[in-house]
Amino acid sequence: MTTPDPEGALAEQLLRFTRRVHRIQKRHLELSDLGVTPAQSRLLRTLAHFGAPPRMADLAQRLEVVPRAVTTLVDGLEANGMVRRVPDPTNRRVIRIELTDEGRETLRELHRARQSAAREILAPLTGLERAVLGELLDTLVDGTPSAPCGIPENG
Repeated sequence: MTTPDPEGALAEQLLRFTRRVHRIQKRHLELSDLGVTPAQSRLLRTLAHFGAPPRMADLAQRLEVVPRAVTTLVDGLEANGMVRRVPDPTNRRVIRIELTDEGRETLRELHRARQSAAREILAPLTGLERAVLGELLDTLVDGTPSAPCGIPENG
């Protein structure tokens, strides 16, 4: 007789949930009709978090991808007028990537699409369930136990 594997079942639930989140976000992204792929969307969001235009290597490191992948993404975004390559003011051999006004507007639209997707995903939950989920997700993201959130210790 096989012993139930609660961690295995939980892992499967997490994977199924992750796939559902990606599907819903992709659908909302497509509905926004911005002509941006999920990977390009991630690059734009990452680019917006830099204080100054980063180098391609900086983007690759932050995105945890190889530099060639960033080059391909930047090429597509540049062709659509969302980013531009600019020379580094202190080293002319270095190229930096900056958002254009079109890129900033696209980011605003992407944010609206992500909010819409989040509303759809969270719709079945009550306010309390959302609060508990938020605490649990913080714990999983940070990797450290959080304060009790109203769930019994063994369950």
